[in-house]
Amino acid sequence: MKHATLSAVALVLAMTPVACAQGAAAYAAPAGSSQMIHPNSIQPETTLQVSAEGRVDRAPDIAFVTAGVTEERKTAQEAMAAQSAAMNGVFKAMEAAGISERDIQTSGLSLQPRYDYVESAGRDGVKRGEQKLAGYVASNQVTIRVRDLSRLGETLDSLVSSGGNTLSGVSFGLDNDKEVRGEARSKAMKEAIAKAELYASAAGLRVARIVTITEGYEYSPQPAPMARMAMAADMMESTPIAGGEVGITANVNVMFELTK
Repeated sequence: MKHATLSAVALVLAMTPVACAQGAAAYAAPAGSSQMIHPNSIQPETTLQVSAEGRVDRAPDIAFVTAGVTEERKTAQEAMAAQSAAMNGVFKAMEAAGISERDIQTSGLSLQPRYDYVESAGRDGVKRGEQKLAGYVASNQVTIRVRDLSRLGETLDSLVSSGGNTLSGVSFGLDNDKEVRGEARSKAMKEAIAKAELYASAAGLRVARIVTITEGYEYSPQPAPMARMAMAADMMESTPIAGGEVGITANVNVMFELTK
């Protein structure tokens, strides 16, 4: 009986190296490769990577106005005092227009010297140019969120009449874009799947599953056609503003596994 048992053990031990060798062969890398490849891993020739996008446009419900005051005086103190007085008027006008404090944020504050270039002739008769201090320019810019678009033109008029004399631009957006982003995501994925199925069918294959998904967004507000400019109260009897539409684009990169 002992001899029979020992023979069985010897048989198992003899088969073990063969099994190990077979297992190692299953994980062996191709000739010339330094990496081990799992037999169940997805090979590049069975995958398809597709990029797609979905865009959703909506009428905006909020506007962002960047405007403020720029004043020039002989001294730095005078320039800062002048812009401060004018900005106080702007803040009061915005409060009267129904703009809350949380919707007004200082976006730029600067004080810079201004020089004039002057040419003068020296004793030798040669003209030379030099810079001479002409004064100081103080600027205070704020970004204002206007939530009632029906009053946007009126708000701009109030800003100008209260002392604001610079306008950097107006842009529009969505106060809460969560739903629109979700819709854009859905459109992008549907487009990606449709592309993958088309390519797979043309190659005599079919889509088996999604391997990876990466996404990105592009927010595309349509700004009002308004360049940076100085403004005067008598320039603007009434300010017509058109909001148009704003769009959100979702971009996806999807890798599919293909099969026969």
